[in-house]
Amino acid sequence: QVQLVESGGGLVQAGGSLRLSCAASESIFSITRMGWYRQAPAKERELVATIGSGGGTNYADSVKGRFTISRDNAKSTVYLQMNGLKPEDAAVYYCRLGPTVVGSRIYDYWGQGTQVTVSS
Repeated sequence: QVQLVESGGGLVQAGGSLRLSCAASESIFSITRMGWYRQAPAKERELVATIGSGGGTNYADSVKGRFTISRDNAKSTVYLQMNGLKPEDAAVYYCRLGPTVVGSRIYDYWGQGTQVTVSS
């Protein structure tokens, strides 16, 4: 069973910064795409950023220039550096491993989520 353990959420003032971390228990971490998603109350879960196994990144338009996703394969950890936080960034942030197919197995796992609150 793959485990994703997120940390780094909290309360921050608008304009502030937070760094989220997600540590994976899975040994295939280095060959899988990783992503951060978020879900605000009464809204659907949305993509924030993804990073491929080769380091290629993709961002939601709303966070471009403010958020940076990165990965440390040696630590099986993906990070989300969030700068210039806005009240509309407040949400539960989820880490995702995959989806990736390795052999006959599909890897698609979510973390438990970490709350980010931004005060105005």
